[in-house]
Amino acid sequence: MASSAATDQPKVVLYWLEQSRSQRILWLLEELKVPYELEIFHRDPKTKLAPPELKKIHDLGKSPVISITPAGSTEPVVIAESAVIVEYLLDHFGNGSSLLPRRYKEGQEGKVGGETEEWLRFRYYMHYAEGSLMGLMIIALITTNIKNSPVPFFIKPITSRIAGAVGSAYLEPNFKTHFTFLESQLASSPSGGKYLCGTQLTGADILMSYPLIAGKGRAGLTKESYPKLSEYVERLENEPGYVKAVEKIVEIEGKFEVSPKL
Repeated sequence: MASSAATDQPKVVLYWLEQSRSQRILWLLEELKVPYELEIFHRDPKTKLAPPELKKIHDLGKSPVISITPAGSTEPVVIAESAVIVEYLLDHFGNGSSLLPRRYKEGQEGKVGGETEEWLRFRYYMHYAEGSLMGLMIIALITTNIKNSPVPFFIKPITSRIAGAVGSAYLEPNFKTHFTFLESQLASSPSGGKYLCGTQLTGADILMSYPLIAGKGRAGLTKESYPKLSEYVERLENEPGYVKAVEKIVEIEGKFEVSPKL
C-alpha cells in the first residue's frame, strides 16, 4: 500500500527540448527538489525546429512545457511559457524558498509601495528576461544564420552585408545598452548581493541564465567590458542546481549544448 506522502505527491513531467529554454525549468525543478519525469525531444536536423510531436502536448508545439497531474486525478494541468512555469512552480512548490523573495516589507503588507526591492526586481526580471533581452538574442541568432547560410558565392556578399548592417546598426548598440544596464543593476544589488535581486539566487536569476549564458563571450559580453555581469554569468553556471541539471542531460543524451551558436 502506498504511503500518504507518495499518494499526495503530484506527478510533474517536463517536456525538454535540446538547445532550448527548457533547461531553465529543469534547473528550477532541481533547486526545488521536486520529483519529476523528463520526456526528451530533439530538433529537426535540417530546420532546427521543434518536432511536431510537441504539439500533442501543447498546441504551439514549443518548449518548455510542463504537465502537473494532481494527486488522485488523471487530468494534468499543462503549462507553457517559461515565466509562467517558473511562477507556477514557485507558487506551489516554493515552500518559503529564497527563490521567491518576500513581497512586502514588515508592516506594509498589501499596501501600494510596500513591496521589498528584492521582490520588485524579481517581478521585473521575470518579464525582462523574455520580453527585452531574449528578443535581441533571437535576432542575433537569425542574423548569424543569414550570414552563414549556404548560398551561391555571388549572393554571399549580399547576405553578409545584410547581417553586418543589422549587427552594427541595431544589435551592437542595443546589446551595449542592456549589458551596461545589467552591470549597473548588479553593482546596486540589494544588501550588496551578487545576484540581480539581492543576496540569494531567485527564480528570476534562473530565467535570466539562458540568454546570458548563450551570449557569453559574444555580442560584446566580455570580462573586460562587463566584469560584474561576466562574473554573474559564471556564478550561475557554477550553481549546484545548474550543474546537476546539466549532468542529468549529459547522462541521458551524452552531451549538453546551451543553444545554437550566436
